[in-house]
Amino acid sequence: MATSDSREVVIDASPEEILDVIADVESAPDWSSQHQGAEVLERDANGRPTRVRLKLKTMGISDEQTVQYTWTDDSASWKLLESSQLKTQDASYTLTADGNKTKVRFEITVDPSVPIPGFVLKRAMKGGLEAATDGLRKQVLKVKKG
Repeated sequence: MATSDSREVVIDASPEEILDVIADVESAPDWSSQHQGAEVLERDANGRPTRVRLKLKTMGISDEQTVQYTWTDDSASWKLLESSQLKTQDASYTLTADGNKTKVRFEITVDPSVPIPGFVLKRAMKGGLEAATDGLRKQVLKVKKG
């Protein structure tokens, strides 16, 4: 059964600075505890990743995924192409500039391929949301400071 959740965070950076950090998928293991590795398989004309292979571990469950990214000036999203643990996954970052800050909304829907107890799935989703928002904010501020 598919499960969806979302979370918002405000980051003291421009949408471009935030998208640059999201696009640096190889550094995701530095700021997201769920990411064990990332390999860009294809890039678009702007150098942003379009197809990525990920190694993830959540709640003791390991997964290898291939995802397809889509980029706009104020969003980054991905769809699951292959996974050993999920039937589907759709996720997106939507960025709204607000002066010198940016409101970041992260949304994700996952559908596990095997039954997972609801409380385990909820805890895994919560960890993913925290990494995708708080982890992203910390990494963006770290990159800004140099």
